[in-house]
Amino acid sequence: MSQEINFDGLVGPTHNYGGLSRGNLASDKNRGRASNPRGAALQGLEKMRKLIGLGLTQGLLPPQERPFIPGLRAVGYTGTDGQILEKAFQDSPALVANMSAASSMWTANAATVSAGSQTSDGRVHLTPANLVAMPHRALEAEQTHRTLSAIFKDTNHFNVHAPLPANSLFGDEGAANHNRLASGHGAKGLELFVYGRDALRGQSGLKFPARQTLQASEAVARLHGLSDGETLFVRQSAEAINAGAFHNDVVCVTNDNVLFFHEAAFEDTALLEKQVLAKGNTLGFKPVFLMAKRDALPLQDVISSYLFNSQLITLPNGDMNLILPIETEETASAKAFVDECLAGDNPITAAHYMDLRQSMSNGGGPACLRLRVQANASQQAGIHGGVMMTPAKIDALENWVRQHYRDRLIADDLGDAAFLQETREALDALTQLLDLGSLYDFQR
Repeated sequence: MSQEINFDGLVGPTHNYGGLSRGNLASDKNRGRASNPRGAALQGLEKMRKLIGLGLTQGLLPPQERPFIPGLRAVGYTGTDGQILEKAFQDSPALVANMSAASSMWTANAATVSAGSQTSDGRVHLTPANLVAMPHRALEAEQTHRTLSAIFKDTNHFNVHAPLPANSLFGDEGAANHNRLASGHGAKGLELFVYGRDALRGQSGLKFPARQTLQASEAVARLHGLSDGETLFVRQSAEAINAGAFHNDVVCVTNDNVLFFHEAAFEDTALLEKQVLAKGNTLGFKPVFLMAKRDALPLQDVISSYLFNSQLITLPNGDMNLILPIETEETASAKAFVDECLAGDNPITAAHYMDLRQSMSNGGGPACLRLRVQANASQQAGIHGGVMMTPAKIDALENWVRQHYRDRLIADDLGDAAFLQETREALDALTQLLDLGSLYDFQR
């Protein structure tokens, strides 16, 4: 039997509000604020604990090495690692901020994943995102490939591809622009790729970058061996991007046969629904469209509440639940739409509101923090066991966070060689806790 495993990103010790992500309104708004890495990591672990308590299988992806000294060496800095960091910070705090972002915590951008039921060879395929739209995120691709290859190393069941070429033609943001619709987790279904721009035709009418290209989505579908009958490429609306929906998962989420979305999520909603209905009829599922309309739920409320950046999950008994940030509960129009869905004739039976304010303040909600991997029993057995979560493992990780993480971090801390040593000690202890060996450059 297939299950959907949520692999949540563990917030790293350099979690800070650098305001590095143009088009991400929360990131811009909170630039320069003091952050709380310890609180952020504990909030994320509490979400993982909640999903385990609901009966789901939960995994974890470790944070990346930050500050990233190899990146500073690559642009001409020399000396010991501590000297490099301090000299670079003296020259350019902004450069060091880019090399210190904890943005890999948002694992919806780690990769695009296709279930074995969809792929030509029956294996689960994962393509790490190149994230070329933002300099601080483009640093992640190589380590993400290494990490995923260590966790999904059983090549009988998994195929971890290299990232797409790192250029603007193949701008790839991972699963944040990818959805799947089917009758159930193990069933063959429809892979819905959402793009912001066709890189061969240019970009118009946008004040913020459209990060995902059609060409990247098409390339991933080819790499994963997906058939034309089981894929659909849909354009995100310029209205949504300009409002602050820098990824499609800010305005849309799917689970099984349910499409939960805002009226402004796509360029042509009527065409999308028509195409999904036709594909569903062929593939054996009847789609359920839960759409919030502009008049009742303005886009500005969608962006501030992150309603559609919720996790829509299927429980062991078949019911669906929403995992939402408390900002949704605090936004009247968003809360009203959730209540309307709960009272309606659809599979969603409950909503759980969670405190993820440290992540939300940087523009990432529940769905940003997780990568969905669908796997049958044999495939699950091939996943590295050290990253699979239990209540006891979460207890151990919480103790590790309390031992190694600061509860307050400001921009000036990022250029301190002593802080670099702190982060490395933390990550070294983590790889032992997760039995991942020498995962990071500084360990090699």
